[in-house]
Amino acid sequence: MRIGEIAALVGVTPRAVRHYHQSGLLPEPARRANGYREYGVRDAVLLARIRRLTALGLGLDEVRDVLADDEGRGLVEVLEELADDLARQEAVLRERRKRLAALLDDARAGRLPADGPVSPEFAALLAGLGEPPASPMAVKDRQVLALLDAVVPEEDRARLMESLRGMAPSAYEVYALFDALEDAAPDDPRVDGAARVLADSLPDLPGAELPEGAADGRGSGSLLADAVFADLSPAQEAALRLAMRLVRDRVRERVQDRVQDRREGTP
Repeated sequence: MRIGEIAALVGVTPRAVRHYHQSGLLPEPARRANGYREYGVRDAVLLARIRRLTALGLGLDEVRDVLADDEGRGLVEVLEELADDLARQEAVLRERRKRLAALLDDARAGRLPADGPVSPEFAALLAGLGEPPASPMAVKDRQVLALLDAVVPEEDRARLMESLRGMAPSAYEVYALFDALEDAAPDDPRVDGAARVLADSLPDLPGAELPEGAADGRGSGSLLADAVFADLSPAQEAALRLAMRLVRDRVRERVQDRVQDRREGTP
C-alpha cells in the first residue's frame, strides 16, 4: 500500500501518517525502487492502534508507552482486539441512532422542547413539570435543567432527573418567591422564606453533591455553579445559597441519624 492508501484505510490523513513517522510512533516501512513507501498489514494495524489511542485523548508520549507495552503481542491478538473495539463502536452508534430516531419522531410531532434535542430522562422530567408559568425564574430554571442534561455524565443523568421529578408540585411556588426577589437586597426578610420553600422541594441528591464552598458563598467550585449564580440577582443568589446549605445540613443530619441507628442496633 502507498501512504494515501493506508491513510484512507485507517481513517487518517497522509499528513498524520508522516507526523507519526517523525514522532517515532510508526516505523518507516521499506521503500520501493522508485522511492515510495510500501506499507503492509502490520503497518496498518499499528496505525489503527495509534489512531484509536489518540482519539481517546492520549498524548503522543502516552501512546508511545502503550505501544511499548504491546510489543511482542501476536498479530492475531491485536486484530482481535481491534475487532472487539469496532464492535463496541458499532453498538454505541446503534444506540445513538435509536435515540436520534426517537428525537426525530418528537420533533416531527412538535413534542421537542425549545432547548432540545434532549435526553429521554430530561424529556420525562419536562413532561412532569408541565407547561411553565410566565415567570422569569421559570425560564432560568429550564435553562439550568437543560445545562444539567448536557453536562451530567450519562451514567448519572437518569438518577439525577428522577430525583428532580418530585419538585413539580412546589416548583411554581418557588418561581413566584424568587421572582419577587429580583430587585430585593440580599438581606431582605423574604430571602429566608424563599430559601426554605426551595430547600423543602429539593431532593437529597443535589444537596449531597454540591461543590465544596458553593453553599457558603466562598465561590462555587464548578463552572456549572458559576453559570447558575451569574444569572441571579443578589437576593436570589443569597436565597439559593441558603437553600443549598439547608439541603446539605439536612442530608448530613440524615446520614448521621442512619449511622447512629446502625450503632444502636449493633449487639
